[in-house]
Amino acid sequence: MGLFSFIKDAGEKLFGGKKVEEAAAANDTASLAQLNAEAGAAIKQYIETQNLGLTNLAVMFDGASGKVILTGDAPNKEAAEKATLAAGNVASVRDVDNNLNVADGAGSDAQYHDVASGDTLSAISKKYYGDANKYMVIFEANKPMLSDPNKIYPGQKLRIPAL
Repeated sequence: MGLFSFIKDAGEKLFGGKKVEEAAAANDTASLAQLNAEAGAAIKQYIETQNLGLTNLAVMFDGASGKVILTGDAPNKEAAEKATLAAGNVASVRDVDNNLNVADGAGSDAQYHDVASGDTLSAISKKYYGDANKYMVIFEANKPMLSDPNKIYPGQKLRIPAL
């Protein structure tokens, strides 16, 4: 799927991102390796809680660059896209390189929207679909990362599926 960029300071706080950055800045390779492994494990666990049907998932995190690399198998393009968003919408993650193998490559590529202050799903729906009432399409496309249509935050990246 490729490389996707995210806002580093926005998202779920799953691990001590500052500790990773400090170890990278101090060139403390032993601590950095351990912290990167712990961060990768936390991100993997978070992705797995989304129940996307991924198999053989491996997650590597590089704290120096803020990059996550995903490998494994996804049942379809939607699951692979959601895995990218789950990893990218974690604090301290700047980029996600999605190398998941997609079993069923059918379906169109989704667009992505970076949530800005004041955005609502209705406003985003109006922008992409011309109809504010189609906000539930966006909500459903971002489940289970979104648990409520009213709970989006600036810096979050959302999947906007084709209609």
